Amino acid sequence: MGDLALMDQRISVDELKSVAGLPILLDIESSGLSAVRWAEEYQEDVRSLVEAQGALLIRGLKVLGSTDFSKILTTLFASELLEYVYRSTPRTQLRGNVYTATEYPACQVIPQHNENSYSRTWPDRLGFLCLLPPASGGETPIGDSRIVYEMLPESVRSKFEEKGVMYVRNYSTIDLPWSVVFQTEDRAEVEAYCEANELEYEWLDDNRLRTRQVNPATAVHPRTGEKTWFNQAHLFHVSSLEKDVAETLLSSLGEENLPRNSYYGDGSRIEPEVLDVIRRTYEQTKVKFTWQKNDLLLLDNTLFTHGREPYTGTRKVLVGMACPNRREMQQQPFVQYKEGVSR
Repeated sequence: MGDLALMDQRISVDELKSVAGLPILLDIESSGLSAVRWAEEYQEDVRSLVEAQGALLIRGLKVLGSTDFSKILTTLFASELLEYVYRSTPRTQLRGNVYTATEYPACQVIPQHNENSYSRTWPDRLGFLCLLPPASGGETPIGDSRIVYEMLPESVRSKFEEKGVMYVRNYSTIDLPWSVVFQTEDRAEVEAYCEANELEYEWLDDNRLRTRQVNPATAVHPRTGEKTWFNQAHLFHVSSLEKDVAETLLSSLGEENLPRNSYYGDGSRIEPEVLDVIRRTYEQTKVKFTWQKNDLLLLDNTLFTHGREPYTGTRKVLVGMACPNRREMQQQPFVQYKEGVSR
């Protein structure tokens, strides 16, 4: 693509070989500025690129760790970083609301998803910093949620848009206990969060908690008005697990007590073939690039999905979330679980 003039510095701008030429790559030559100072100098230009493109990879900065990373994201996103409260995966919190990437075994694939799309609130901006690339693999693929929406069959889209997605969670050490998910040991705090976010909750014996929530399957981008496929039905569904693991959990716990599962918003089961179509579409639209040390990836989370490929060696990638967004549910015509649903 050539060069781009950011302020008084010329930076090589290129398109990685990918669908729609995304993410855009800024390859920065050393200018003598620290990474934090560089972010301060060029924040408006970078912010405009992220708004225009949705995905931006900055290569060439020398970021000195989580503190630098937090300052850089706060500057570039013009927003304080968000705490990861209603958690779905295990992570370690570092300084300044910076977290490690999801701490799943290196052999596992993390499918494409939009961060917190299972929730009423989500971050509009995500930042990833590669401190140490693995020996092999470990890419963070991204994908355009607008393309996913357009590629899905109309029959799939319309049913999900009519019904939404119901997310059911049973919190335990098999997945994540509620004290970790909500970051508190206080039941009253959990209840207050659930009520503020229209999350139905039920306390069970042995200090167990079950929640249910119905959310839309799509989102409208707050700036462009474009529709995006924006849910985690494919991730929460029991079929996302390896077959033997899913069968063991179903036989030992029963469907109602699975750590997590997804349904249509009226409580009816999502057809296996529909989930297969959704997963294939995510796979067909994902874009991969090879991490280099100090790579900084900035995403519009409403427009772009991300995932993780299996890897060998040691991989250190940090994550920060910013710019909160929230679903307004008052006009959603979904049948709530408490009103009675069939499965």
